Amino acid sequence: MVRLGLIGLTVLSILGTAFELATERHWHSWEQLIPWGALVVLAVAVALAVLQDSPEAVLLVRALSSVVLLVALFGVYAHVAANYDTGFLDHRYAATWETLPALSRWWYALTKSVGPAPPLAPGMLAQTALLLLLVTITRQPSEPRTLSDASR
Repeated sequence: MVRLGLIGLTVLSILGTAFELATERHWHSWEQLIPWGALVVLAVAVALAVLQDSPEAVLLVRALSSVVLLVALFGVYAHVAANYDTGFLDHRYAATWETLPALSRWWYALTKSVGPAPPLAPGMLAQTALLLLLVTITRQPSEPRTLSDASR
């Protein structure tokens, strides 16, 4: 039951992320196509997780999810860095941006107090990849375990 719930949440997260990317018209450069590719990879991995129960399939789902997780974490960094780099343009901080403590500037960039890039969007992609990794942990093996398997 937990596995089905996680698969459902993963599918909803993929659809939600795709909706967010579409509403933001996130397709104007090759960099903006990366999360679309990551969503396709996650969709393939979900299908594989549902349709295959072999150890090889589980390893492939884990590998695909891990790649998407790394891409998403880089996306969070890229969004925060882009916000940080444009912080001096914000009218509230234009005169004081360079004098603010570095931690404050990074916090403003992370929380999107400055800059246009939403760090939560790639964060949502990372969460989806983590959900799919959890699916592989909660999977039921295709062959029932015996007492001799448990002792190994």
